Amino acid sequence: MINLLLALSSFLVTADPALPEKAKVGVVLSMTGDTAAFGDMTWTGIQIAKEMKPKVLGADLELVLVDNKSDKIEAANAAQRVVQRDKVIAILGEVASSRSMAISSVAESKKIPQISPSSTNPLVTQGKRYVFRACFIDPFQGQVIANFALQNLKAKTAALLTDIAQDYSVGLSNYFKTTFEKGGGKVIKELRYQTNDQDFSPQLTVLKGTPPDVLVITGYYQEAALVSKQARGLGLKSTILGGDGAEAPELLKLGGEAVEGFYFSTHFDEKSATTAIGRKYVEAYRAKFNKAPDALGALGADAYFMLAEAIEKAKSFEPEKIRDELEKMKGFEAVSGIISMDEKHNAVKSAVVKKVEKGEFVYVTTVNP
Repeated sequence: MINLLLALSSFLVTADPALPEKAKVGVVLSMTGDTAAFGDMTWTGIQIAKEMKPKVLGADLELVLVDNKSDKIEAANAAQRVVQRDKVIAILGEVASSRSMAISSVAESKKIPQISPSSTNPLVTQGKRYVFRACFIDPFQGQVIANFALQNLKAKTAALLTDIAQDYSVGLSNYFKTTFEKGGGKVIKELRYQTNDQDFSPQLTVLKGTPPDVLVITGYYQEAALVSKQARGLGLKSTILGGDGAEAPELLKLGGEAVEGFYFSTHFDEKSATTAIGRKYVEAYRAKFNKAPDALGALGADAYFMLAEAIEKAKSFEPEKIRDELEKMKGFEAVSGIISMDEKHNAVKSAVVKKVEKGEFVYVTTVNP
C-alpha cells in the first residue's frame, strides 16, 4: 500500500481526477562502462518508442534515465534511486542478465514492475512476481545457435569459450552444448575467460592441433572481437559463432576483417519486421539516423510498448494492475515480432540469425520457437 501511495503521489492530477497528467518510468541502463554500447542502443530505441507513443491514457510517460556504469551494485542502487526518489511506476532495464537480477531484487521488494529489454538468462525472471522481459531466453537461443551450426554449417565439432564472470555467457554455453551434442555434434574443448581479459592465446593455442569446425564465443562483443582477431592471427580457420551479446557496432570496429563470416543469433532485423509497429519503427529509425536499426534498440522500444500496452489494458497507472496485465500479455504485436508471455514471464518469440559480411551485419534467417 505504501508503494502504491508513493507511486500515485508522482502524478500531477488533471481536471479528470481519475487520470494523472504525468507518470514517471525508471530506465536503468549501462550508459558507461564495459557494455555502454548496449545501453546506448537500448536507450535510443526507448526514446524512439516514446516519440511514436508519447502519451498513454492521456498521461505523459516521463523517462528517468540512470546510468549503472555496467556494474551490478550500481544497477541495484540506481533502481533504489528511481523508486524512492522519483516514485516511478515501472522500471525498464537492464541489458545484461547479471545486472537485471540486481535490479529485480529491488523490483520485487518494492512491488514495482520491471521489464528487461534484452536479458536472456532464465534466472532473471525465475520465481519473480514483478519481473518480465521483452526477449527470448537462452535455452531457445542456445538451440538456435547449435541447430544452425549442425544443420546450416554441417558442423560436427565445436569449442566453447565462456565468460565465467557473466551469468549470460555461462548459461548460453550450457544450452548450446546440450543441443549440439543431442544433435550428434561433439564439444571438443570448453575454455574459459573473464570480462576485460585481453590475451586469449593460451586458450586458442590448444585448439591449433585439433581445430573445431565451429568456435562458439558466448560472451559480449568486446571479447568476441578480440578472440576473433587472435584466432585468425594464430591461423585458426574455424567458423566463429556467438549469441546476441555479440551484436554491437564495436564488434565490427574492434574486429575488422577478423570478424568477417562471424554468425550470431539475435532478436531483430529490419528484413524480419513483420508487424505494423515494427515497420513504423524502422521508418522512424531510418528517418532519424539514416541507417538500419539494431536489435537492442528494437527491444528497448518493445519494453516501452509493452509497458504502454499494460497500462492501457489496466486502465490504470497502479503498479500492481500493470503487473497483472503484463502477466496476461498474449499475441502482442511488438517491433521485434509477436510476443506472448509464458508462465515464467519470458517472451515467447522468434529469433534471427545474422552474419558479418563486408563490414556489415547481414540478415541470414529467422527461426521460430
